[in-house]
Amino acid sequence: MAKRPDRRKVWQGVGKLFRWFAPGLGVKRWFGVLLAGITLSGVGLAILLLDVYRNFPDSWLLPVVTFLSLRFLPRFVRIIIFGTLGLGLIALGLWGVNRSLLIPFLRPGKRLVDQVAEFRRRERGPHVVVIGGGHGIATVLRGLKEHTNNLTAIVSVADDGGSSGELRRSLGIPPPGDIRNCLAALSDDEALLTQLFQYRFGEDTGLGGHSFGNLFISALVDITGSFEEAIAESGRALSVHGRVLPSTLHNVRLVADVQLPHAQTEVRVEGESQIPRAAGRVRRVWLEPNDASAFPPVIQSILSADMVVVGPGSLYTSILPNLLVRDVLEAIRVCKALKVFVANIATQPGETEAYSTSDHVRSVEEVIGADIFDVIVCNSWYDSEFGGTAQWVRMDTIMLHDPRLYQADLADHREPFHHNAVKLAQSLIDLYNERTGPLG
Repeated sequence: MAKRPDRRKVWQGVGKLFRWFAPGLGVKRWFGVLLAGITLSGVGLAILLLDVYRNFPDSWLLPVVTFLSLRFLPRFVRIIIFGTLGLGLIALGLWGVNRSLLIPFLRPGKRLVDQVAEFRRRERGPHVVVIGGGHGIATVLRGLKEHTNNLTAIVSVADDGGSSGELRRSLGIPPPGDIRNCLAALSDDEALLTQLFQYRFGEDTGLGGHSFGNLFISALVDITGSFEEAIAESGRALSVHGRVLPSTLHNVRLVADVQLPHAQTEVRVEGESQIPRAAGRVRRVWLEPNDASAFPPVIQSILSADMVVVGPGSLYTSILPNLLVRDVLEAIRVCKALKVFVANIATQPGETEAYSTSDHVRSVEEVIGADIFDVIVCNSWYDSEFGGTAQWVRMDTIMLHDPRLYQADLADHREPFHHNAVKLAQSLIDLYNERTGPLG
């Protein structure tokens, strides 16, 4: 006895087919054009067959036309047969085109319609500008890229340590380290690309411990002739959805006044890499020169943004160097976007030891002014212990009475000193939708 088909599976298959007609995919219009073209071609062929049938009754073509048009069958039967056969051939043709042209570009395990729907959803997502540096900004981008393709990362170029600092001194280009991290986070194939971009050559190879990503960007600078064009080409080569921009193209240096432990006087520390090593309390930071102009696309991105996210990241050496560029700060002040500050989860030795959430907010607002941020996002999960000198950035009374506070479990429970990219991004999108409505 033949096995009867499972009706549920049949209806599921029909449902998957009709997903192509869901709003927003941009498919229905082209399917309509295709169907109209096929219909007109069919009408033309029908007119030709009728002309043969009526005008050449004695032609040898008449039996052929009679057979092809199935005139020996009742009219309603012919309509059903030709209609069903036509729609079936259209569906088969579309399936064949998709399979032959698009399947090679699909991600394994995902259907074409799902990827088209996902792409269209992200394409309509809000324009989000993320300002920061280091691994913090990469975490935000990694999560937000699942919600929107309209992302702009703005990073500092004050780094003077490690591979980035060496390339800055030897080649005279802005440090590529934070830009490298952001490009990797925004890439479609992030898992492999992150390993590749973060790969460091050994000291005994003659490449001085440089990372592959830094060398890649540096090579593109030499090929294209400009740092900004090298970043743009890197994004295109790596299939990046979004942009990564340096806050300024000027050769800036970060300087800080640091109060050393058990000392009454302050010392001046020059260089981003030297500030954490001073192991004191940072009293003030600034850029030299202090009149460096912003990279123009940065200003355009901020003014056209739907949401501006500042942080997380190293407070004094990643976040504030961007805000110390005066044009960037002024653009944040006047833009109409939702402005969000994301407090760090853990303190950073040499920069924010013993800092609470309100200490982070106060340090930023001393530079940019109070009440610029609409929302302050803080972690509320502390059910783990760190190894080493880092500690939780804990909620305090001052912050609890701030009406801008938004608390949630944002920690990665496997690596509690890091934000969880998925949870943080979802919180940011929820905050945006709550104030503006879905997708603005």
